[in-house]
Amino acid sequence: QVPLVESGGGLVQAGGSLRLSCAASGRSFGGYTMAWFRQAPGKEREFVATINWSAGLTYYTDSVKGRFTISRDNSKNTVSLQMNSLQPEDTAVYYCAARMGVRSWSPADFTSWGQGTQVTVSS
Repeated sequence: QVPLVESGGGLVQAGGSLRLSCAASGRSFGGYTMAWFRQAPGKEREFVATINWSAGLTYYTDSVKGRFTISRDNSKNTVSLQMNSLQPEDTAVYYCAARMGVRSWSPADFTSWGQGTQVTVSS
């Protein structure tokens, strides 16, 4: 497992932007597929975006395509989520996750999780 720490959440008005970051604590991301999930109150945790080890492949849930961008810097063991044109429905706790292997959209397939960071978008 890889200890993960997220940062960058906060309160923003609709149409605004935030950048989330996730860093490995004392470990390398080497070989790991990374992803962002989010969980709104009363809802299940849902997939947002994922990026493979080489950063050559990215996938997004339909609701964030064209607005969010996932990226990683393996030399710094960090993964980021740039979120633009935020909407109130994007309000949730956002989690960084890691798994060794190919991409997955299921939270159950990820073995390492951060503590989460709150994103609140006001209308």
